[in-house]
Amino acid sequence: MADNSVLKEGVRLYSDGDYEKALGFFLALPADCGADKNEISYYLGLCNAKLKRYDDALLYLEQVVTSGVSLEKTLQCRFLLAVIYVETGRKRLADFELTKLLDTGYMSASVYAAIAYIAWEQDDVSRCLDFYEKSLERDPDNISSLNGLGYVLACQDRDLTKALSLCKQAVKLSPTSAACLDSLGWVYYKMGLYDDAMQYLQKAEQIDGESTEIADHIQSVRIRTRR
Repeated sequence: MADNSVLKEGVRLYSDGDYEKALGFFLALPADCGADKNEISYYLGLCNAKLKRYDDALLYLEQVVTSGVSLEKTLQCRFLLAVIYVETGRKRLADFELTKLLDTGYMSASVYAAIAYIAWEQDDVSRCLDFYEKSLERDPDNISSLNGLGYVLACQDRDLTKALSLCKQAVKLSPTSAACLDSLGWVYYKMGLYDDAMQYLQKAEQIDGESTEIADHIQSVRIRTRR
């Protein structure tokens, strides 16, 4: 029987947020340490994901998913795979993993939000709106869905009052999020309230000065106001 007590220090380092040291700990474990290999792969996958070393994370997370260890860990790793695929632009693979999660009955607000985001990237507005709504039904304070739904409604010029309410709530919950500030600014722009729009868009730019989307939104306001 595997002895996972040898993993205690690495688990502690991971729980404390010291992902670099935790990764080093798990990598340094000898092959005959006695711990369950799938448990080691699980933590190696989590550490690499936190450190945004996505290729390595995918390798270990896929091992956990295919090993069929505990259902809870399998579902968690499958969701992380989907997130990494989204981050690295592999939308079809992300959609595959998320669909697999839905097939198992794992219908969390985060899964619905991820599916909505992918649908938006694939220009499937109807599916996007549907899944953002489903996400908020499960978790009314899900920031990704509040922000995402508000932004999509604004882009589609649909129910701007609702879009404003959603984006305001997202900013209230995450006041330093460049994405949320940008979305709120974009809603104000769509409403023709350009001073308010510029206020929030510039705040977003101060946080994320490399975003081309934020820069484009600011330029749109300047064109309207000739600033």
